[in-house]
Amino acid sequence: MTPDGFTEMKVHRLVLDPNTNSPIVILQAEESGLMLPIWIGIFEAHAIAMKLEGIESPRPMTHDLLSNTIAVMHGMVERVEVVDLVDNTYFARVYFSVKEQRFSVDSRPSDAIALALRAPSPIFVANHVLEKSKIEPTPELEEARKEGDAGEEEDEWTRILKNFNPPGGREKIN
Repeated sequence: MTPDGFTEMKVHRLVLDPNTNSPIVILQAEESGLMLPIWIGIFEAHAIAMKLEGIESPRPMTHDLLSNTIAVMHGMVERVEVVDLVDNTYFARVYFSVKEQRFSVDSRPSDAIALALRAPSPIFVANHVLEKSKIEPTPELEEARKEGDAGEEEDEWTRILKNFNPPGGREKIN
């Protein structure tokens, strides 16, 4: 169930900012197609990419450790939420339960997303955050995605991101 004032999103892909070479995770709302780019650090991008590509680490990474810890305590990650965007920094919360108790902890969106992929659990974004920094799907992007042309989709993302001015600029990484 989607919390009021939020939109459920999925990880669409990881791309590199063509201007800074910083990794960006692209979230996409399934119903509307709206996309949200979040600039992230290289280690979090690596953790997200490994899970998206089904690559298992020989030893648990930090996000695996947290997911495993919650699981051995008979808990579950219920959802993660990207809750705010302040001074070009995104804020997230992880909601989990252990037995009968519910918890909520502050998180960087990149860590919350990496954890959600491992749980697995849904990812929600506050509608006011989407309004500040959403990207509408272009016809070219939709066409490349439908045709499964990863190269063409990558080229279209490069074009979109070169012209995209995120709120507050590109200098801060979550």
